Amino acid sequence: MIKNLTMLTDFYEFTMANGYFTEGCGDRIAYFDMFFRRIPDGGGFAIMAGVEQLVEYFKNIRFDKEDIDYLRSQGIFDEGFLKYLENFRFCCDVWAIPEGTPIFPGEPVVTVRGPVIQAQFVETMILLTINHQSLIATKANRIVRASEGRAVMEFGSRRAQGADAAVLGARAAYIGGCVGTACAIADRDYGVPALGTMAHSWIQMFDSEYEAFKAYARTYPDGCTLLVDTYNVLRSGIPNAIRVFDEVLKPMGKRPQGVRIDSGDLTYLTKKSRKMLDEAGYPDCKIVASNALDEYIIRDMLVQGAKIDSFGVGERLITSKSEPVFGGVYKLSGVENEKGEVIPKIKVSENVEKITTPGFKQVYRLYSRQTSNAIADVITLFDEEIDDTKELTIFDPEHTWKRKTITDFYARPLLKQIFKNGECVYDCPSLEVLREYCRMQVDGLWEEVKRFENPHSYYVDMSQKLWDIKYGLLSRYQD
Repeated sequence: MIKNLTMLTDFYEFTMANGYFTEGCGDRIAYFDMFFRRIPDGGGFAIMAGVEQLVEYFKNIRFDKEDIDYLRSQGIFDEGFLKYLENFRFCCDVWAIPEGTPIFPGEPVVTVRGPVIQAQFVETMILLTINHQSLIATKANRIVRASEGRAVMEFGSRRAQGADAAVLGARAAYIGGCVGTACAIADRDYGVPALGTMAHSWIQMFDSEYEAFKAYARTYPDGCTLLVDTYNVLRSGIPNAIRVFDEVLKPMGKRPQGVRIDSGDLTYLTKKSRKMLDEAGYPDCKIVASNALDEYIIRDMLVQGAKIDSFGVGERLITSKSEPVFGGVYKLSGVENEKGEVIPKIKVSENVEKITTPGFKQVYRLYSRQTSNAIADVITLFDEEIDDTKELTIFDPEHTWKRKTITDFYARPLLKQIFKNGECVYDCPSLEVLREYCRMQVDGLWEEVKRFENPHSYYVDMSQKLWDIKYGLLSRYQD
């Protein structure tokens, strides 16, 4: 059953909508953009995620009797407006950048066109959906890249900020490159592979660590991974694991899947454990490491020679602990006049990064024909097309003397229409497809953009027409 989240909105969206209605301008067509201003953790790019949940939300917007009764009880809303909500039908056009796509500050990732009452009303759900999942997908991708090809499992359900954050965070982490999750419901509902073996309590429930390992090996001989740090990794955990491998699995013709270490100096312990397992005849037994990991700890452990085959990452992934906010915003960018012409709108601020880009826009990504790597993004007016059969000169919108002429490239529009007149016109890809798409798109970025510290700034430029509109409006409001 899809939860009705229509009332999950900021109260001012109701007060504004009521005002638009009573002023007779509620049906005026408006354009809103969601974009973000800064990449979490000082990274070179973010990962788009959450579009499927937006689709579900838009499909199910409705006001129930309880919603109308609540609004009426506030004593401030016009009865005509409440009647409008009773008969509400979503009729906006919506465009979004597909999930798994690397995204950059300043470019629209979601655009909504429709009656201003509706286009304004959906602000909160767009922001919380895209902000949250893009944050987790971005963090997961950083951790996966730090692991240098080793599998990363999302283990953070119990530390997430609520049930939805756990489930949808697991979904986003999978898009970002994790191989699975500890969260069973994320597998049931979204197909994120559920992974897990035992906790320390399993070991403690038996009379000895050896008996606990032996019982687990008998129960799961084809997937035997033992948690070896309940008492002492090197003195008892690994020796008891080897004993059980010899006495239980070997006679059955089975091989152990792995051991997991969840505490202590993981670099030191995995080196020693690897030596002991190899000498006992189990070089194929994998070593899994967990315990408050993130991309920096993983990178440092691997530099120091840790013998780790895969990672379980929990709280620092599912909460993006190092920077737990994805700062997406939702701003008006234009309105239509009686002729259907788009009148661009701009927000001006003394804080330069808060100045918005006006108009109805598209984002093009330019790729090298020789390497297929992404060269730059160009924000254009929506009806502009980039001719990739000719050379193109792009320029920095803030420092216009910085110019680059690009040849031998191809251009692809990023914003895809997902709703037309309130009807869904988009088929959401499977998670497997999104995960592979994300991997390929990240692989297509220059290595300098993927650095964890001081990454190269990816070019996000504007077309000349869009730049003229923006700086024309700025000049007007500064006079």
